[in-house]
Amino acid sequence: MAQGRGKRRNGGAMKGGIDDLAIFGAPPAFREKLYVGRPNIGDRERLLARINDLIDRKWLTNNGPYVQEFERRVADSLGVKHCISMCNGTVALEIATRALGLTGEVIVPSFTFVATAHALQWQEITPVFCDIQPETFTFAHARVEEMITPRTTGIIGVHLWGRPCDVEALTGIARRRRLRLLFDAAHAFGCSHQGRMIGQFGDAEILSFHATKFLNTFEGGAVLTGDDALARKIRLMKNFGFSGYDDVVYIGINGKMSEVAAAMGLTGLESIDDFIGANRRNYALYRDGLSGIPGIRPVLYDERERCNYQYVVLEVDEASSGVGRDTLVDVLHAENVIARRYFHPGAHRMEPYRSCFPHAGLVLPVTERLTRRVLSLPTGTSIGADEIREICAILRLAVANAPGLGARLGAVPPSR
Repeated sequence: MAQGRGKRRNGGAMKGGIDDLAIFGAPPAFREKLYVGRPNIGDRERLLARINDLIDRKWLTNNGPYVQEFERRVADSLGVKHCISMCNGTVALEIATRALGLTGEVIVPSFTFVATAHALQWQEITPVFCDIQPETFTFAHARVEEMITPRTTGIIGVHLWGRPCDVEALTGIARRRRLRLLFDAAHAFGCSHQGRMIGQFGDAEILSFHATKFLNTFEGGAVLTGDDALARKIRLMKNFGFSGYDDVVYIGINGKMSEVAAAMGLTGLESIDDFIGANRRNYALYRDGLSGIPGIRPVLYDERERCNYQYVVLEVDEASSGVGRDTLVDVLHAENVIARRYFHPGAHRMEPYRSCFPHAGLVLPVTERLTRRVLSLPTGTSIGADEIREICAILRLAVANAPGLGARLGAVPPSR
């Protein structure tokens, strides 16, 4: 599979000193922008053959053969009984939430994409934001227990960046307190926890196949569950409640995945080892290339488990690096490296939550701190070793020249 274009072919400039940084007017390192989550395509000819086939048979939606095959292959690969495909991950989460009968309050992290909270708020369920652990960036399960009230009906854990949350602790809490347990596994397709594939836990788990995910269906999602009755209900709900040709037996909406989306998903599945291989190589290159830079800590994956390595995440300690996360983002953006602040500023600081819960940050100290420290770097099949070495060099150059960088940008030096 073709890897990244390389910095020389990209036409950018090498960086030897602080005056060579594009933020001070020098040419950028990369002529073309490098993005976090640029889509992986797979074998284009296989994709186009499938698209031609579905156009010829004129079956574009409504549980066509490609959707059925995609669901079977995803379920088989994850060892789960049911995969119910959806038009996107947010709708999958909304339908699963409704199918489980959640009401009142549901406990969620704030350190996640805002759709996790929106899926609840849209259904007039209150998302109760819970703090996370500084080491794992996922639920602090002791805090989850403290957040439960008589109105709590469920918990949604998030496997952030493909790193599993504490499944056993959350399962124990849900059982003791008789709560429903969902997992937002949007980042975690192809990842495992203690040797079991993510998708097998809780009442259900939610996948995203958005274009930015390493396996995409252009736009799509899925609900995974081993519960036969829940799966039947979800299948009704995603198709207007139809159980037969003219028989509506349940309230539902249109959450179906299209045939062209499933065709893309099947094509991606055929190249999944290539995608993961590229991500893993890039992760290792970043990890090694950033080693020893003061205040820059790559978030590591447990290499004993299966992982998709689709996110390369750094935690920036300004007191040690001398330069803040946001300044590094500005430096990288000027070089056409479109790093992302996943997940800034936290869902609790977005609307409508910041108006509804203006003091939520008081009970989210770890979340508040990490939203100011974390950034994600480009990876995937669209970049390779040359680009990664140059990105690491830019970060090393910025930190090595932190005082001069701060002075020229008018920044206030961090307190040490």
